[in-house]
Amino acid sequence: MPSPSQIIVFATPAFLLLIALEWGVSLWRGRNAYRLADAVSSISLGMLSQTSAVFTTLLRVGLYTLAFEHLALWRNDAFWTSIPGWLLALLLYDFCYYWLHRMGHEVAVLWAAHAVHHQSQDYNLSTALRQTSSGALLGWLFYLPMALAGVPPLVFAIVGLIDLLYQFWVHTEQVRRLGWFDRWFCAPSNHRVHHAVNDAYLDRNYGGILIVWDRMFGTFKPEDDSEPCVYGTRGLLQSWDPLWANAVVYRQLIHDSWHARRWSDKLRVWLKPPGWRPADVAQRFPRPAFDLDAHRVLYAPGMERGLRWFAGLQFVALIAGVSLFLWHADQSSTARNALWFAVLLACQWALGAAMQGRISLWLALAIEAGALATATAALDMLHWHWLFKPLTMVFALIAVMQLWRGSTAFSALAKPARGACWLAAALAASLAGDVFLMLPDLFIPGLASFLLAHLAYIVLLRQDAPWFAHRPSLAATLALGAGMYAVLWQGGLPAALRLPVAAYVLVIALMAAQALGRARNLGGKAAWQVAMGACFFMASDSLLAINRFVQPFDGAQAGVLSTYYAAQLLIVQGWLARGASTSGLTRSSSQGTIEGSHFQESSVDSASSTSDKQRAAMASLLAD
Repeated sequence: MPSPSQIIVFATPAFLLLIALEWGVSLWRGRNAYRLADAVSSISLGMLSQTSAVFTTLLRVGLYTLAFEHLALWRNDAFWTSIPGWLLALLLYDFCYYWLHRMGHEVAVLWAAHAVHHQSQDYNLSTALRQTSSGALLGWLFYLPMALAGVPPLVFAIVGLIDLLYQFWVHTEQVRRLGWFDRWFCAPSNHRVHHAVNDAYLDRNYGGILIVWDRMFGTFKPEDDSEPCVYGTRGLLQSWDPLWANAVVYRQLIHDSWHARRWSDKLRVWLKPPGWRPADVAQRFPRPAFDLDAHRVLYAPGMERGLRWFAGLQFVALIAGVSLFLWHADQSSTARNALWFAVLLACQWALGAAMQGRISLWLALAIEAGALATATAALDMLHWHWLFKPLTMVFALIAVMQLWRGSTAFSALAKPARGACWLAAALAASLAGDVFLMLPDLFIPGLASFLLAHLAYIVLLRQDAPWFAHRPSLAATLALGAGMYAVLWQGGLPAALRLPVAAYVLVIALMAAQALGRARNLGGKAAWQVAMGACFFMASDSLLAINRFVQPFDGAQAGVLSTYYAAQLLIVQGWLARGASTSGLTRSSSQGTIEGSHFQESSVDSASSTSDKQRAAMASLLAD
């Protein structure tokens, strides 16, 4: 029998086909129901929900099974696997789901998980796939009555899947009222009300399959044609970042709980309805009042045509990768699953960041190649590793050169931009070092290449900051370097390598000290990104040296390469982002306005114009 993860893989083509059908119908009716970035973001969150669920089986099914084995009041598997038993189990599950869903809107900590599903400002079938990755943490509690009633775990899992799959089709504006069906079942009209933030519709219609529960417990509200639904959450996400989408409400709760003066308020923040805040916190950290008209404005960062193609192709690749992961997850080890999950998560984050304009598509490709290089090295997939490892630095170089070469400022320069030259030189030397270290007996050339890369980074970081501006940081990094060198010496560092390694340790300690001093001097997120990257370099090289000269350890490849790529890409992105902020540059957003079920977006040309300005500003900053 297929596992639940494999059933999701089987269902995926049907989901995508129905989404395509809904899109075609909406175009035929003259009101496009889809925006590329929003749909990709929603489906990406659904993929993250399914891939993360591989690691929460114990919470979702294990604890239920444990309760069934030890606490069931009535055991009769023959009944529960009969047709009346299946129907009763489905009814019980839908009843429990109603209360989980309702409490998800009435208890802040449960809303923190459930809010992910409501964040989209669009309402279409892709919204149905937008699911939380943290719901399993507390959601299992609401199904314990079924375990007490003796519903076998297999029956529980299957009726849960049926209940979930049923709810897919109700997320659409293309199906209007359905008469008698709307009175008994959760239907599109009823569920549109549930997703609306209008005062009249707020926190209504929680039923999964049956809407009868809402009629019984006073939470039912019919859709009113004179009050068009406005979708999203009260406090818009305004991001395509899948990690932030899952974390944003938890972050708000942690903030309010931390700053509350009374210990009782620190606890009540988590248990009160969403939006409740202690009086002292609300006074010190006020939030704007809810404005329905502001929620009609769609979050829509501009996307050039090339970025749209990139997003579409990356989306297809992600679906394929997630399907392979889910298909094999039950037969793979936890370590292997964790590696591929990290790769998929890095790719999803990079795609969201690129669509949002936080990073270029080339830097997104560098992140993805780095993740794949790390996983393939750790899993001894050497031929793939030999492809992805050099590609990472190639993509990073293109990300820098694209901004440099494509700018109008470049043509006005009498000589190449010095800052861009040093950044490119550091990346090129790193690329050479990567290649040398993949080949046998070329450790010394590889070490020399990375030594040159770190020297280039030091000169780069000197472009906009004095030498070693924060002396305590200099002392700390030199002390750490000396300590690491002592460990290597005692661990058996070959005599022929003692001098080269000493020089290397000194240079990387100086690079980290320069980066930290620069961050202290300049301030700002971008400068601290660069400093964090330099510190990751120290961590990566320490792990590499310990594994090579002191004691090999499990997971060395994953540890060395993940910290190495984090170092490189943080420095590149931090330097380029610093350039954007210094130049006063911001990427414009094209925003649409919802009127009923309609919206408009400004043309892509505005995004293209913005990109030209961005390249020009970047090159101007990188110039000496």
